Amino acid sequence: MKTARKFIAAGVMLAPAKLFACAACYGANIDAPMAEGMNWAILTLGVVVATVLGAFLTFLIYSIRRSEALEAAKQTPAAATTAKWEAPSAAAILKTETLIEERP
Repeated sequence: MKTARKFIAAGVMLAPAKLFACAACYGANIDAPMAEGMNWAILTLGVVVATVLGAFLTFLIYSIRRSEALEAAKQTPAAATTAKWEAPSAAAILKTETLIEERP
């Protein structure tokens, strides 16, 4: 295994410089239109990939949070999940009716 690593390292060090250059712009002017187009293509590809991965990650986080919320709702007792609005008591209804009757 060590000898294989040595051969790979020697091959990389002794390889001609042409092997490390970009296939589209080796030896070309950096300000050439082709090099500029290649830079924009690389940037566009990076933005598209990052957007798709970000959307996928956002969906996964949303799904995980929703799943946790549903599990938490299943585990809470029924008394704790009553409606927020409760019907008024009979005493409150009688008091309201009395106040309405007393109006001039």
